[in-house]
Amino acid sequence: MKVIAYYLPQFHTIPENDRFWGKGFTEWTNTKKAKPLFPNHYQPKIPLNQNYYNLMDDKVKIWQSDLAQRHGVFGFCYYHYWFQNGKKLLEKPAEQMLANPEVTIPFCFSWANENWTKNWDGGNQELIVAQDYGGKKEWKSHLEYLLPFFRDKRYITLDGKPVFLIYKPEQIPQVDQMLEYWETEMQKQGFPGICFMIQNPNWYFSPSYQMGRFSYQIKFHPFFAMAYTEEKMKKLRRLQAAYRGLKPIHCQWMVERLFEAVKHKRQPAEKKQARLDYDRMWERIIRSKPSPKLIEGAFVDWDNTARTKTGLVHLGATPEKFYCYLSQLKEKVLRSGQQPVIFLNAWNEWAEGAYLEPDEKHGYAYLEQLSRVFPPEEG
Repeated sequence: MKVIAYYLPQFHTIPENDRFWGKGFTEWTNTKKAKPLFPNHYQPKIPLNQNYYNLMDDKVKIWQSDLAQRHGVFGFCYYHYWFQNGKKLLEKPAEQMLANPEVTIPFCFSWANENWTKNWDGGNQELIVAQDYGGKKEWKSHLEYLLPFFRDKRYITLDGKPVFLIYKPEQIPQVDQMLEYWETEMQKQGFPGICFMIQNPNWYFSPSYQMGRFSYQIKFHPFFAMAYTEEKMKKLRRLQAAYRGLKPIHCQWMVERLFEAVKHKRQPAEKKQARLDYDRMWERIIRSKPSPKLIEGAFVDWDNTARTKTGLVHLGATPEKFYCYLSQLKEKVLRSGQQPVIFLNAWNEWAEGAYLEPDEKHGYAYLEQLSRVFPPEEG
């Protein structure tokens, strides 16, 4: 069993953030300014010993690597930001890691392939950096950038193929052609291909959706659990069955619209409230049906009110509950025969309240509970 934790690299300054958010902006900026919104609301989140680190410091990356591996984290999944005409953002931590053999933890990439806008923290849709996928020339340039990472012995592979997540593949107009081109080029480089995985739940169970060149869909929690309750899943399966029986093209659009309406309709309590129950969400995760094409996910906690006061807060999280639910999830994976991997949200999403790194409230408790479920020697 392997635990791979999502890793956010936005803990150093970049010119784009300085220009749009104010000089010196990093993820710590929002983390520090958070306020409690109700009694016993743990905000702001404070790293242990006020360790507001800078990821440009190699000592920080070595510390993270050692700390994670000592507590049962197999690898990091770095968010990767690649935009129009090869524009990169927040790329320096990964590039420095690649050049530093003292950062020993295995890693892979998740391409956060969205426009960079002000929407992520509850602001407007003002565009900061545009996303445009281009054609073969642009695909070639992107792959050439990734190849040194793929060749690194620390890069996580499955059946010899580098694991590469795409956050929202549905936004790529020529996604099949692009992935086919990458596969062909990788084979020319001596690889058997790339193990493509879908991270965001938008595509899963869509009637018109085909796995195509994607090997797996990851249950990215808590969002997957929020989107796919058992009630919704039953409705979606009925729609899928109806869709398969409808051949005329004029019927297709109608079923797809119905599908989207069912999939995105929130339950009344979730629509009206910004506070969700931690136990209830984990129970959904444990109860959800396994599939050979699905890779299980988990989450430490979730509270993104540091970014926006209208965000979601999960109530009731404790390190002890985390241990209990993660133990059950591990057993579920072992029984099901799924890929023995769990993608964990997250290592250091401080402004989203999803982090394993030690803080002032819990110290190392979440890491210690993780290591109870996944002893380091198992990695």
